[in-house]
Amino acid sequence: MTYSSPQTHIQGQSQADEVALEAVNLNIYYGSFLAVKDVSLKIARNKITSFIGPSGCGKSTLLRCFNRLNDLIESFHIKGQIYHENQDLYSRRVDPVLVRRRIGMVFQKPNPFPKSIYDNVAYGPRINGFKGNLDELVEQSLRQAVLWDEVKDKLKQSGAALSGGQQQRLCIARTIAVQPDVVLMDEPCAALDPISTLKIEELMNELKKQYTIVIVTHNMQQASRISDKTAFFNVQATERGGKQGYMVEFDDTVNIFTNPREVQTRDYVAGRFG
Repeated sequence: MTYSSPQTHIQGQSQADEVALEAVNLNIYYGSFLAVKDVSLKIARNKITSFIGPSGCGKSTLLRCFNRLNDLIESFHIKGQIYHENQDLYSRRVDPVLVRRRIGMVFQKPNPFPKSIYDNVAYGPRINGFKGNLDELVEQSLRQAVLWDEVKDKLKQSGAALSGGQQQRLCIARTIAVQPDVVLMDEPCAALDPISTLKIEELMNELKKQYTIVIVTHNMQQASRISDKTAFFNVQATERGGKQGYMVEFDDTVNIFTNPREVQTRDYVAGRFG
C-alpha cells in the first residue's frame, strides 16, 4: 500500500534526508489511558537518531511501536500512523513478524540465546528460510559487529560465556544477520562498562553506513557523541495521577545540545531537571 506523506516541515529535517520511518500524529494508549501524546517525526535513513528524556516520558514505548513489539501487550493500541517504505505498519494487511524482521531490536540487557555463538547468529536466517552460505553470513555478521576476531576460534561455545560487552555485540550480530533496514536500540549500553560502551558506540557509527539506527539513551553525553538527530521527550502528570509522555523538540543533535529552541530542552540538557 502506498501513501502520501504530509508536507509539514519538522525542524532539523533536511529536505535532502531520505526518510526511513515516519510517525504521524501518533498517540499511544494502554486501554483508555493516553501514555504518549501526539508524536510526529521523521527518522532519516542511514543516520543515528537518539531519543532522550526523563524516565517515564515514553521513549522506549515509542521505540517499540516502530517494530510492533508493543502488540504483545493486550491493552496497547495506537491512533495515528507509522510508515516504513511507504507502508502503514499498523495496516491490517501487514504481518508484525515481517515488520520485526525488517526493523530489528537490541535490548538494554544483553540476551543471547542459550545456544552457541554460531547458532545465535544463524538462528534468524534459519527460521526465515535463508538459502545462501550460512557460514559466510555468520562470519559477515560477526565482522560487522566487530566480534569476529574475538570469537572465530570458539564459535561452538555458548554465547552466554562471553563478557557483557561481547554478548551485546553478539546480539547486534544476531539482529543484523537477518539483514534488516532499521536497527532499534533500547539503552544498549546501560549494563556495560565504559570500555564496552565505547566499542558499541564505535560500532554504531560503522553500522549507520548500512542501517538506520534509532537509540533510546539516558546518557546525554552518549547522545551528543553518536547521534545525528535527537528527539527530546518530557513527561507531565495527568488528571488521574498518571504520567503522559510527549515530544518537546526534534532537531539536529548539535542544535539540541547547543542551541535548543525550547526552555524545557535547555533545562534538561543543562542538568536542571530529570
